Amino acid sequence: MKILLIEDDRENAHYVANGLREDGLREEGHLVVQAASGTEGLSRATSNDFELLIVDRMIPGLDGLNLVRSLRAAGHHTPVLFLTALGDIEDRVSGLNAGGDDYLVKPFAFSELVARVAALGRRPRTTATETTLRVLDLELDLLSRTVRRRGELIELQPREFRLLEYLVRHAGQVVTRTMLLQHVWDIHFDPHTNVVETHISRLRSKVDKGFEAELIHTVRKSGYCLRGPT
Repeated sequence: MKILLIEDDRENAHYVANGLREDGLREEGHLVVQAASGTEGLSRATSNDFELLIVDRMIPGLDGLNLVRSLRAAGHHTPVLFLTALGDIEDRVSGLNAGGDDYLVKPFAFSELVARVAALGRRPRTTATETTLRVLDLELDLLSRTVRRRGELIELQPREFRLLEYLVRHAGQVVTRTMLLQHVWDIHFDPHTNVVETHISRLRSKVDKGFEAELIHTVRKSGYCLRGPT
């Protein structure tokens, strides 16, 4: 398998790739490419056809969780094995929820690493989906998490981006306040606040203000809809 190892600790990276006596993953027949930071790892993961990513969580530039979240949000489905010293239940859960497929805690037995790599390699591969969403002149880059309209860069906060992404993915459909609370804020009850209305207002001021056509529409007594002019 072609494996990308994202690990900033040189000794551990060498151990994973080569083992103690040249009996590491390379000796098992795998091609191992190394990256020493999250930024480098993200760049390599998106520009090469890897069959497995082995990711440390505590890496410079971009931590392992956010690296995997970025890949998953952009539609990259390459299997991910977290290899990290963070071994609490909460750490394991957060790693799997971020998009990891498996989680192995340091220190580890090399034979177990080999077995887990083999198991992930047997899984059927999923074709990657698009990394850009477009509605009329609005464009969302899911990897860099940037937004442009008519080529003009629009600065959004992370929550605003998630809100806009949800609206774009449901373009032409009415989405309710409850749907937005659940999928954008992960709130499954009514907090009796105007958090949705406030963020919609801010989003309109950035996405629609100054442009000829409004894209974000309020559907009275129902919710919101992102669409072109009718």
